[in-house]
Amino acid sequence: MTFDVVCLRPEADFLKVEVTPPPALSIAYTAPDDPQLAGLLRDARALVIPAVGPKLAPDLFAGSAVRLVQVTGAGVDRLDVIAMKEFGIPVCNVVGGSNEAVAEYALASALVLLRRFAWADCEIRAGNYAAFRARMVDDSLRGVQGLTVGIVGFGNIGLSVARAFRHMGAAIVYCDPAPADPKAAAGLDAKPLSLDDLLATADVVTLHVPLLPETRGLIGKAELARMKPDAILVNAARGGVVDEAALADALASGRLGGAALDVYESEPPPDSNPLLLLEGEAARRVLFTPHIAGVTRQSWARLFGLAWENVERVVLHGLAPRYRVY
Repeated sequence: MTFDVVCLRPEADFLKVEVTPPPALSIAYTAPDDPQLAGLLRDARALVIPAVGPKLAPDLFAGSAVRLVQVTGAGVDRLDVIAMKEFGIPVCNVVGGSNEAVAEYALASALVLLRRFAWADCEIRAGNYAAFRARMVDDSLRGVQGLTVGIVGFGNIGLSVARAFRHMGAAIVYCDPAPADPKAAAGLDAKPLSLDDLLATADVVTLHVPLLPETRGLIGKAELARMKPDAILVNAARGGVVDEAALADALASGRLGGAALDVYESEPPPDSNPLLLLEGEAARRVLFTPHIAGVTRQSWARLFGLAWENVERVVLHGLAPRYRVY
């Protein structure tokens, strides 16, 4: 049997947020490790994939009928750009659907670290209520109001993150050679800075850049050394943007206030990841989450709806795809 579309997400993902894939399309739901995947793609006209997952081998598309790869999120790094261009297969994503969810994550995780909420939870469970409360009071912990938040990558997501922090009374600085909306940035009194100056200035640094050759290892030993010793780093971009060993060293030596990590060089991170090996107070200064910054019921409903609209547009109506990345 042949299918119009092969989808590497379970149908249940769509239905539980009340998005119904187009009934006029025949859809095969499967997994990236399905040995029948290449055969399914041979006759399918579109492939739908999550943004997160293992890379897809270019030879899956060799000789296939696929004329659209639709990602149900923003990231397209599961695909080989050169190969997809050679095959002439458009790759499309959906931008904007998870902006507010990522903004919520960045703000919430910064607050958890600044005010030591997760750390306090552990101490109370260990019977250290009074002593840890006294320490929190003595340390005069900061909230967001009045802090300077540095946003690296000022696209649509970065702008939403800026709005969230600005609403809480933070000053905004950003680093991006081509911000998505300079007028909106100016409206937030956001100040553009070089990366070095941003790192030296910001109390919270939050990353929102794609993983490209020029952004891999963007935050390494030298960059971490420029940050304030009580600063917070939030990475909700891609794991390869941060040198994990350098970050672990900075946390272990007390040269950084804390870090929230939603993404990792390898996902899931192996037991040998230096950040997972941190002990004592250094470990308490890290907040780990499993690549869910942009995942809420609301964000999924929007992302999935727009993704299926694009598939329907191309496969059923023969129109040019929207949201094309390359």
